[in-house]
Amino acid sequence: MLNRREFSGLVATGSVASVAVPALASAPDTEGTIGFHNLASSNVPGDVGVAIYEPPGYDAARADAYPLLLWLHGGNGSEKDILFFKSVFDREIASGRVPPLVIATPSGRRSLYMDFLDSSERWESYILSDVLPFVRRSAHVEVLRERTFIGGVSMGGLGSLRIAFKHPELFAGVIALEPAIEAALEWTGAGTETRFWRPERALHPMFGNPVDRGYWAANNPATIASVAPGRLLDLRIYIEVGDQDALYLYEGAEYLHRILFDAGLAHEYRLVHGADHVGPSLLPRMADALGFLGRQLSPPGWIDQNVLTFRSAMDEGKRAAGIEVEQADPRRLNHR
Repeated sequence: MLNRREFSGLVATGSVASVAVPALASAPDTEGTIGFHNLASSNVPGDVGVAIYEPPGYDAARADAYPLLLWLHGGNGSEKDILFFKSVFDREIASGRVPPLVIATPSGRRSLYMDFLDSSERWESYILSDVLPFVRRSAHVEVLRERTFIGGVSMGGLGSLRIAFKHPELFAGVIALEPAIEAALEWTGAGTETRFWRPERALHPMFGNPVDRGYWAANNPATIASVAPGRLLDLRIYIEVGDQDALYLYEGAEYLHRILFDAGLAHEYRLVHGADHVGPSLLPRMADALGFLGRQLSPPGWIDQNVLTFRSAMDEGKRAAGIEVEQADPRRLNHR
C-alpha cells in the first residue's frame, strides 16, 4: 500500500461537486458506486470533500433505509481514501457477509477530527452537525442510532473512538483500525514511543501552546472510557492493530483494551499477527471489521439452547464453588 500522502496524490487532486464513480456495467449486482461532493461549513475553513459509497444494488426507493457507517480516513489523507477499500466493501456486501450499507468518508485534513481549543476549527462539530445530516439528506439511510456506526483508520480510528465515546447516544458502534491513540490517561504520560511520530508541536493547533492538559484528557479516548465507563455500556466497540505496527500503535490499543476489560465492557479486540501500519494487510483487516459490523446489524444467533444448557450447568458449578452468579448480559464481559 502507498503511504497516505502518496495515495492521495495519485488518486486525485482537488475536489469536485457530486461526481460519481459508476459501477462496472458488467457487474451491476456486485459493484457499488462512490459519489464525491463538496460541503461548505461554518465549522471549518473552506469547502470540504465528502465521499458517499452506495452498495451494490442500491435502491433509493426501497422500504427500509440502509444502515450508515461514517468512515474517517487517516493522517495526510482525504475523502478519496475510500477508494482504497471499495473492493472490500463490494465483496463483503455481495457475499452476504455484511448487509448492504452506505459508507460516507468526509475529509478531515490533518485535524485529528478535533474541535480546536481556540474554536478556530471545529472538526468534531463538522462531523456531527454538518456531515451526518448531509449524508442523511443525500442517501437513503437510517436516522436511528441502532443503524448508525462510526469508524476509521489510524487518525480516523482516534477520531472515531473519541467521537463515539463522547457521543454514545448517536452511534450503535465504533470500529477502530490501528487507532492513533496514546497509552496514557494524561498528556504527560505520553512517552517517546508516541512523540516521535506525533511531536508536541503537531498538537499545538488543536490543544494550544503549550498543550492544555485538561483539554487533551477530555478528548483522549482512554481517559473518557476510564472516567465514566458506564456511558459506553450500549456501544458496540471493535479495536484492532497490527503487532508489527511501526508507530507502536499496539501500545495504545492494548492500553484501551485493558481499560475496557477492567471496566467489564464487552468489546472485540484484535492484535493482528504480522501486520504493520500500512500494506496489504489492511484489506483483509477491513473485511474482518465489516464482519463485526455485520454481526451487530444481523445478530448470528450464537446463543442457542445448547449454549443456555451449558451455561446453566456451569452456573451450578460456580454456585457450588461459592462464586456469585450474575445473569448474562451481552453488553458486559462474562467475568467476576
